[in-house]
Amino acid sequence: MNVFDASALLAFLRGEEGADEIERALDAGGVCGAANWSEVIQVLIRHGRDWELSVALLQSYGLDVLPVSGEDGEWAARRWRRGESLSLGDRLCLALGERMDATVWTADKEWGDGGRVRQIR
Repeated sequence: MNVFDASALLAFLRGEEGADEIERALDAGGVCGAANWSEVIQVLIRHGRDWELSVALLQSYGLDVLPVSGEDGEWAARRWRRGESLSLGDRLCLALGERMDATVWTADKEWGDGGRVRQIR
């Protein structure tokens, strides 16, 4: 099972470095949390992209969007640290990865690489 951070899905949609890795992971099946899904759409709108077409492409891979659970919110809150660069969306994505016992894909270098996290850059 794969969980996708917004940065990973955006890298795929833009054909950026690591897009091929994300495509293989999408082929294997995966999910995106609702908070990260919203971020993907927001960035596409901000850049004037056809977000509905992009959503259709991602869904053609069978990508499911899952709601944020109360437990995800608690997990994310407990991992907040003053001065740390991980946003709430980042921590919710990691929480979903924990809940699903899944590999978490990101393009954010601040996350590092290892454990559940797979860095594409």
